[in-house]
Amino acid sequence: MDVLAGLLDGPRARGAFLLRMVMAPPWSVRVEDRAPLALMCLTEGEAWIVPDAGEPVLLRPGDVAIARGPAPYTIADSPTTAPTALVGPGGDCRTLSGEPLAERMSMGVRAWGNDPEGSAVLQVGTYPMAGEVSGRLLAALPDLVHLRADEWSCPLLPVFEEEIGRDDPGQSVMLDRILDLLLVVALRAWFSRPEAGAPAWYRAMGDPVVGRALRLLQDDPAHPWTVASLAAKCGVSRAALARRFHELVGEPPMAYLTRWRLDLAADLLRESDATVEAIARKVGYGGAFAFSSAFKRVRGVSPQEHRTAGAGGTFVLPQRQQSSL
Repeated sequence: MDVLAGLLDGPRARGAFLLRMVMAPPWSVRVEDRAPLALMCLTEGEAWIVPDAGEPVLLRPGDVAIARGPAPYTIADSPTTAPTALVGPGGDCRTLSGEPLAERMSMGVRAWGNDPEGSAVLQVGTYPMAGEVSGRLLAALPDLVHLRADEWSCPLLPVFEEEIGRDDPGQSVMLDRILDLLLVVALRAWFSRPEAGAPAWYRAMGDPVVGRALRLLQDDPAHPWTVASLAAKCGVSRAALARRFHELVGEPPMAYLTRWRLDLAADLLRESDATVEAIARKVGYGGAFAFSSAFKRVRGVSPQEHRTAGAGGTFVLPQRQQSSL
């Protein structure tokens, strides 16, 4: 498993909020849905994304933007246009005074806007829930990623634009998968840029020794790994692996493995009804007690508290950990 796959492995898009926005100026939409991630592709006209913190970004046809939640932002025809609509959790759209807008601005299947002939057309895909496996990558992203049309390329964008308005059997699943692929292509293009500041563990994947060690740990976290057994698989000495891993990743191999196991477990706690004991063994712990102790020590809450918080639908971005960035 590579690090980009890790973003979507586990809770990939499942019933993502997908929308084709068609807008005529003046228009401005305030987004406060607290979604962990949203991808926006402009296919016609122009649009501005105005984050609460940072400079406004102009989108032109073929551009893509990735907004990392839960920070709010505004999409508009101009940075100075005042919002007239507010998008809340679950895609609920209302006026600023609270009046529903969903029916008034509906244009058919997954289409919404103020004018069917509007000059600005934006394809939007929103991930409503965050998977804990993706936390490291989400934490490495800025609040807003912008790629111009000449900085990324994905042949699926026209397919996405065409399919988003269809209502065939299995359409939502098909669109979820297209959205996943668009996101991976965009993230790959973003992290290839020097200014992206890719985290150390991402860059380390290109190292022939440490990259292999990372893949072994990620692909089989339940294995009873030791530094010695990992070094043997990588064809180097224990000391050489430990030194190089720490230099490139910023933490020892076993510390990385512990947090990777707990990330996987956190995802399973929220996305399945498996017992704590079953999850503990699935990610490499001998039993619930050892697992619960490690989980509380690293994440600050017990497995059950984490599961209960997830049932409430609250998204909290994982804290940045200096050792992994």
